[in-house]
Amino acid sequence: MPITHVAIVNAKPREKPYRLFDGRGLYLEVSPSGGRWWRFKYRFNGKEKRLSLGVYPDVSLKEAREHLDDVRRKLKDGIDPAEERKSKGATSEAPPPGDTFETVAREWFAKHSPAWAPGHGDKIIRRLELNIFPWLGAKPIPDIKPLELLGVVQRIEQRGANETAHRALQNCGRVFRYAVATGRAERDITRDLLGALAPVVERHHASIVEPKAVGALLRAIDGYDGSLVVRCALRLAPLVFVRPGELRMAEWDEFNLEEGEWRIPATRMKMRTPHFVPLSSQAVEILRELRPLTGDKRFVFPGERSRDRPMSNNTVNAALRRLGYSSDQMTGHGFRSMASTLLNEQGWHPDAIERQLAHQEPNEIRAAYNYAKHLPERRKMMQAWADYLYRLRASSGSNPSSGRRLGVRAQA
Repeated sequence: MPITHVAIVNAKPREKPYRLFDGRGLYLEVSPSGGRWWRFKYRFNGKEKRLSLGVYPDVSLKEAREHLDDVRRKLKDGIDPAEERKSKGATSEAPPPGDTFETVAREWFAKHSPAWAPGHGDKIIRRLELNIFPWLGAKPIPDIKPLELLGVVQRIEQRGANETAHRALQNCGRVFRYAVATGRAERDITRDLLGALAPVVERHHASIVEPKAVGALLRAIDGYDGSLVVRCALRLAPLVFVRPGELRMAEWDEFNLEEGEWRIPATRMKMRTPHFVPLSSQAVEILRELRPLTGDKRFVFPGERSRDRPMSNNTVNAALRRLGYSSDQMTGHGFRSMASTLLNEQGWHPDAIERQLAHQEPNEIRAAYNYAKHLPERRKMMQAWADYLYRLRASSGSNPSSGRRLGVRAQA
């Protein structure tokens, strides 16, 4: 049944794009953002194609049907109207807001970013804004060709940011797949570019794992002469070995010092699952020392300029530089590598270590089983780890036993 003017006026945006068909291949596509544009679906040389015939209400129903008559006459004469348009350098009417790469990307971002960890979404949208939108943002997403996208991401690669180029291409792939799912693109063109970029050379976060050097680092941290907040963060980092972002954004209401527990909610975790950190007696002592200073506020480690915000993401690294450790020697993330390496050497169960590192278990049933099974061992492991670190700290040159059970903590 042909479209009526009343039907077009009453067509309300929905969660996904939908179409109102007029007949003979003509239809009106309504986007979630409210944009309406005319499309002509046809086949040429056995291949299904689509042609934009304008944006409603700039192009009325009557005018769209007149355009349809013109392009169907071309088809009858053996002319592909889409190719003719390209050969003449002509473009379709201004693409509707929901049809450009940037608008589709921002729509995808708005839909999915609420489920991402803090900071993760900021990096993605900033990456697109700096590296993709200036060159492809205004172009209709179905018109972007694989080689065009490759040229843009190779520009990133050529400035030496190979990892950023790969991540940008992955982000574009997600945008294209969203466009396919919402009816605004026929396929994900990034699949044509697999292997086109040089592989990323894996870089590990700088870390100290030799026991004698670990002891020297811990003694250097004890001598840190900056603020108490930063000093406590430095002292706590090797004891809990969480990700730097999880440490700096720690909130007091996540801690139960009486029970020796830190429960990080899923919203703050990279893998979007809650994380349990057993606290050693040494970790509890550090937190008790800090609580009179910051315990009346939200954040355990507030920033210097505002106690209502967490310390910056570079604070721990900057403190390590102040202690004389370069970025090639030690980083805030390196405390995780330190713990992983030494705990594995000491013979702790690999699943317990991986669970404490909050590495995602791909099998949900096994993950739940391992969470319960390894919790008692993780408690023992975290206390033994703290005891071991304190023994290293107290040793001025000899290499203390790295055995699995280290007994009572060394005195500071």
